[in-house]
Amino acid sequence: MVDRIAVHGASGSGKTTLARTLAARLALPRTELDALFHQPGWTALPTDEFRARVSHLAERDRWVIDGNYRQVRDLVWARAEVIAVLDLPRRTVMRRLLWRTVRRGVRRRELWNGNRESLADLLSTDADRNVVLWSWRTIGRYHAEVPDEARTGAPHARVVVLRSRGQVDRFLEQVAAGD
Repeated sequence: MVDRIAVHGASGSGKTTLARTLAARLALPRTELDALFHQPGWTALPTDEFRARVSHLAERDRWVIDGNYRQVRDLVWARAEVIAVLDLPRRTVMRRLLWRTVRRGVRRRELWNGNRESLADLLSTDADRNVVLWSWRTIGRYHAEVPDEARTGAPHARVVVLRSRGQVDRFLEQVAAGD
Protein backbone atom coordinates (compact mmCIF):
# COMPACT_ATOMS: atom_id res chain seq x y z
CA MET A 1 0.00 0.00 0.00
CA VAL A 2 1.17 3.53 -0.79
CA ASP A 3 1.35 5.90 2.16
CA ARG A 4 2.64 9.17 0.66
CA ILE A 5 1.46 10.60 -2.67
CA ALA A 6 2.24 13.99 -4.23
CA VAL A 7 -0.14 15.24 -6.92
CA HIS A 8 0.89 17.87 -9.49
CA GLY A 9 -0.81 19.43 -12.49
CA ALA A 10 -1.87 22.70 -14.05
CA SER A 11 -4.67 24.72 -12.51
CA GLY A 12 -7.88 23.03 -13.62
CA SER A 13 -6.27 19.66 -14.38
CA GLY A 14 -8.06 17.92 -11.53
CA LYS A 15 -5.28 17.62 -8.97
CA THR A 16 -7.47 18.45 -5.99
CA THR A 17 -10.15 16.03 -7.17
CA LEU A 18 -7.55 13.30 -7.68
CA ALA A 19 -5.96 14.01 -4.30
CA ARG A 20 -9.34 13.99 -2.58
CA THR A 21 -10.25 10.66 -4.21
CA LEU A 22 -6.89 9.09 -3.33
CA ALA A 23 -7.16 10.27 0.26
CA ALA A 24 -10.67 8.85 0.60
CA ARG A 25 -9.87 5.49 -0.99
CA LEU A 26 -6.66 5.01 0.99
CA ALA A 27 -7.80 6.67 4.23
CA LEU A 28 -4.94 9.17 4.03
CA PRO A 29 -4.92 12.74 5.34
CA ARG A 30 -4.90 15.28 2.50
CA THR A 31 -3.30 18.70 2.27
CA GLU A 32 -3.99 21.21 -0.48
CA LEU A 33 -0.95 23.48 -0.67
CA ASP A 34 -3.02 26.39 -2.00
CA ALA A 35 -4.90 26.43 1.32
CA LEU A 36 -1.62 26.89 3.21
CA PHE A 37 -0.02 29.35 0.80
CA HIS A 38 -2.92 31.76 0.14
CA GLN A 39 -3.57 33.73 3.29
CA PRO A 40 -6.47 36.20 3.69
CA GLY A 41 -6.60 38.76 0.91
CA TRP A 42 -4.66 36.41 -1.37
CA THR A 43 -1.50 37.29 0.55
CA ALA A 44 1.31 34.77 0.12
CA LEU A 45 2.56 32.98 3.21
CA PRO A 46 6.23 33.91 3.68
CA THR A 47 8.51 31.25 2.19
CA ASP A 48 10.21 30.30 5.47
CA GLU A 49 6.87 29.79 7.21
CA PHE A 50 5.44 27.93 4.21
CA ARG A 51 8.44 25.60 4.16
CA ALA A 52 8.17 25.00 7.92
CA ARG A 53 4.48 24.07 7.66
CA VAL A 54 5.00 21.81 4.66
CA SER A 55 8.04 20.20 6.27
CA HIS A 56 5.94 19.31 9.29
CA LEU A 57 3.24 17.79 7.06
CA ALA A 58 5.70 15.90 4.86
CA GLU A 59 7.36 14.32 7.90
CA ARG A 60 4.16 12.46 8.75
CA ASP A 61 3.97 8.77 7.88
CA ARG A 62 0.91 9.01 5.64
CA TRP A 63 -0.46 11.72 3.37
CA VAL A 64 -1.64 13.01 0.03
CA ILE A 65 -0.35 16.50 -0.82
CA ASP A 66 -1.51 18.38 -3.90
CA GLY A 67 0.05 21.52 -5.27
CA ASN A 68 2.82 22.83 -7.48
CA TYR A 69 4.96 25.08 -5.32
CA ARG A 70 8.63 24.94 -6.29
CA GLN A 71 9.68 26.37 -2.94
CA VAL A 72 8.50 23.19 -1.16
CA ARG A 73 8.88 20.48 -3.80
CA ASP A 74 12.10 19.20 -2.28
CA LEU A 75 10.35 18.64 1.06
CA VAL A 76 7.38 16.81 -0.45
CA TRP A 77 9.36 14.79 -2.99
CA ALA A 78 11.94 13.69 -0.41
CA ARG A 79 9.20 11.69 1.33
CA ALA A 80 6.80 10.87 -1.52
CA GLU A 81 6.46 7.28 -2.62
CA VAL A 82 4.41 8.21 -5.68
CA ILE A 83 4.42 11.48 -7.62
CA ALA A 84 1.36 11.72 -9.87
CA VAL A 85 1.52 14.36 -12.59
CA LEU A 86 -1.67 15.26 -14.43
CA ASP A 87 -0.86 16.12 -18.05
CA LEU A 88 -4.31 16.24 -19.63
CA PRO A 89 -4.98 17.87 -23.01
CA ARG A 90 -4.98 21.67 -22.89
CA ARG A 91 -8.56 21.86 -24.22
CA THR A 92 -9.78 19.60 -21.39
CA VAL A 93 -7.99 21.59 -18.71
CA MET A 94 -9.13 24.96 -20.09
CA ARG A 95 -12.74 23.82 -20.40
CA ARG A 96 -12.76 22.51 -16.82
CA LEU A 97 -10.98 25.55 -15.46
CA LEU A 98 -13.21 28.08 -17.17
CA TRP A 99 -16.35 26.29 -16.00
CA ARG A 100 -14.99 25.97 -12.43
CA THR A 101 -13.89 29.61 -12.29
CA VAL A 102 -17.21 30.95 -13.57
CA ARG A 103 -19.14 28.71 -11.16
CA ARG A 104 -17.01 29.82 -8.20
CA GLY A 105 -17.29 33.48 -9.22
CA VAL A 106 -21.07 33.38 -9.57
CA ARG A 107 -21.55 31.50 -6.30
CA ARG A 108 -18.92 33.58 -4.49
CA ARG A 109 -17.66 30.37 -2.96
CA GLU A 110 -14.89 30.75 -0.40
CA LEU A 111 -11.76 28.86 -1.37
CA TRP A 112 -9.23 29.31 1.44
CA ASN A 113 -8.88 31.77 4.29
CA GLY A 114 -11.75 33.97 3.13
CA ASN A 115 -10.49 34.21 -0.47
CA ARG A 116 -12.86 34.01 -3.40
CA GLU A 117 -12.36 33.99 -7.16
CA SER A 118 -13.74 37.03 -8.93
CA LEU A 119 -15.40 37.02 -12.33
CA ALA A 120 -13.65 40.35 -12.99
CA ASP A 121 -10.30 38.54 -12.73
CA LEU A 122 -11.21 36.55 -15.86
CA LEU A 123 -10.88 39.82 -17.81
CA SER A 124 -7.44 40.63 -16.42
CA THR A 125 -4.31 40.22 -18.54
CA ASP A 126 -2.33 39.68 -15.32
CA ALA A 127 -1.68 35.93 -14.95
CA ASP A 128 -1.38 36.39 -11.18
CA ARG A 129 -5.03 37.46 -11.12
CA ASN A 130 -6.49 35.47 -14.03
CA VAL A 131 -6.27 31.75 -13.19
CA VAL A 132 -7.19 30.75 -16.76
CA LEU A 133 -4.32 32.79 -18.18
CA TRP A 134 -2.00 31.40 -15.46
CA SER A 135 -2.92 27.84 -16.38
CA TRP A 136 -2.59 28.52 -20.12
CA ARG A 137 0.95 29.83 -19.58
CA THR A 138 2.07 27.05 -17.23
CA ILE A 139 0.35 23.92 -18.55
CA GLY A 140 3.27 22.91 -20.76
CA ARG A 141 5.43 22.29 -17.68
CA TYR A 142 3.48 19.16 -16.82
CA HIS A 143 4.31 17.40 -20.08
CA ALA A 144 8.03 16.90 -19.55
CA GLU A 145 9.55 19.45 -17.16
CA VAL A 146 7.82 18.42 -13.93
CA PRO A 147 8.02 14.65 -14.57
CA ASP A 148 11.71 14.96 -15.49
CA GLU A 149 12.41 17.06 -12.39
CA ALA A 150 10.55 14.51 -10.26
CA ARG A 151 12.54 11.59 -11.68
CA THR A 152 15.79 13.46 -10.98
CA GLY A 153 14.80 15.02 -7.65
CA ALA A 154 13.06 11.95 -6.23
CA PRO A 155 14.65 8.85 -7.77
CA HIS A 156 13.18 6.72 -4.97
CA ALA A 157 9.60 7.65 -5.95
CA ARG A 158 7.41 6.19 -8.67
CA VAL A 159 6.56 9.00 -11.11
CA VAL A 160 3.26 8.50 -12.90
CA VAL A 161 2.18 10.81 -15.74
CA LEU A 162 -1.56 10.74 -16.36
CA ARG A 163 -2.60 12.01 -19.80
CA SER A 164 -6.27 10.99 -19.97
CA ARG A 165 -9.31 10.36 -17.80
CA GLY A 166 -8.88 6.64 -18.49
CA GLN A 167 -5.30 6.73 -17.19
CA VAL A 168 -6.48 8.56 -14.07
CA ASP A 169 -9.15 5.91 -13.48
CA ARG A 170 -6.66 3.06 -13.97
CA PHE A 171 -4.19 4.74 -11.64
CA LEU A 172 -6.86 5.05 -8.95
CA GLU A 173 -7.73 1.35 -9.36
CA GLN A 174 -4.06 0.30 -9.18
CA VAL A 175 -3.32 2.38 -6.10
CA ALA A 176 -6.46 1.17 -4.35
CA ALA A 177 -5.44 -2.44 -5.15
CA GLY A 178 -2.02 -1.82 -3.65
CA ASP A 179 -0.08 -1.87 -6.95
